[in-house]
Amino acid sequence: MTAPITFREALAFWFKLGCISFGGPAGQIALMHQELVERRRWISEGRFVQALNYCMVLPGPEAQQLATYLGWLMHRTWGGIAAGALFVLPSLLLILGLGWIYMAYGHLAWVAGVLAGIKPAVVALVAQAAYRLGQRTLRHAWHWSLATGAFVALAGFDVAFPWVIATAALVGIGLNRWQPGAWARASHGAGQTDTSHPPALIDDHTPAPAHAHFSWRRLGIVLCCGLTLALLPWAALVAGWGREHALPQMAQFFTQAALLTFGGAYAVLPYVVQGAVETHGWVSAAQMMDGLALGESTPGPLIMVVAFVGYVGGYAQAWFGPDTPGMAGVVAACVVTWFTFLPSFVFILAGGPLVEQTHRSPQWQAPLGAISAAVVGVIAQLALFFAGHTLWPNGWSGGMDAFALLLTLGAAWALLRARLAVGWVLVGCGLLGVARSWV
Repeated sequence: MTAPITFREALAFWFKLGCISFGGPAGQIALMHQELVERRRWISEGRFVQALNYCMVLPGPEAQQLATYLGWLMHRTWGGIAAGALFVLPSLLLILGLGWIYMAYGHLAWVAGVLAGIKPAVVALVAQAAYRLGQRTLRHAWHWSLATGAFVALAGFDVAFPWVIATAALVGIGLNRWQPGAWARASHGAGQTDTSHPPALIDDHTPAPAHAHFSWRRLGIVLCCGLTLALLPWAALVAGWGREHALPQMAQFFTQAALLTFGGAYAVLPYVVQGAVETHGWVSAAQMMDGLALGESTPGPLIMVVAFVGYVGGYAQAWFGPDTPGMAGVVAACVVTWFTFLPSFVFILAGGPLVEQTHRSPQWQAPLGAISAAVVGVIAQLALFFAGHTLWPNGWSGGMDAFALLLTLGAAWALLRARLAVGWVLVGCGLLGVARSWV
């Protein structure tokens, strides 16, 4: 297949997408569908859905992986790298700027008011994510049991997130022989021919390019490159600061987080909260809430909240001297971003053809279906965690914040019933928060 889309034309589109991709994973995927399938006709409905299915079975941010995959399909390895990087870069630059404003001027009334207004909307957004994922995932009594068990394990017994996911996968494998139908994954329409649009440049029946065919040699090359790009920077951080320093610890922790993000950004946030807030103390629970509020209000992957965690953690410790805390924040944010997204590029560039051969297999459907069910409970627990810190900012004995409760309920109504766009809900809540700060 010779793609008629020029590399420069594709670069311009991926950069534009990175600047306007608000609305979280669902909104970003819908935007790519609108631009690439409906308007530009670069790819057909069937091929787009097939690519999305590949990304849904991988850990990591599915929208960023989808952009990487489509860029790879059109322009080989460098096309995938460019698409994935440009999807992230504008968001990283915005997070760095907002992180500096937050640390330097967060004490100002209007800045605090914006964050106070957005945080209740974040609670509603996380609850909405649990509700919608549950609608798609919880189709059997065992699904409900796994979701409930994950919620109780995290909320009641403080079980570590990786153990919850690993247990769910084992349960799925074990029960697959007893009730295999319970773990059947939705097909998302894969294989259906697109008849609602004129032929696309990459159509349903366009032969796969040579670089999309599975090869053990190519798999080995990509894996070796990925390991080198992970191990060399980590070794340099250890050599420069020591293994117990926050920078190599951040690199190791967020690599682990990237390998456990089945179910998208909302699913991995409990793990990030456990590690960044409770274990390492890089940020406080209130700062984590503020970071998620900023992440929801900027374009790009929601998981870019990890860059905020890195910036705040580095800024507070000011490794390069008390006069330049922002430099430490920038370095930490870049380190965190590198190690968070590197596995996603490796998964797509190395595993895309392999996943294509295995994604319909029941042996893969069972653990993935079980993990998806458990993730509903994980996200519900995250909503409870954020609701506690938002509605009771001074602890359970400090009284409920009635204003935050009203904003949370209003945002939930706007998202679930009125179906307003996420951006408008965030803007409205932010303005109400500023108005309250002036009263």
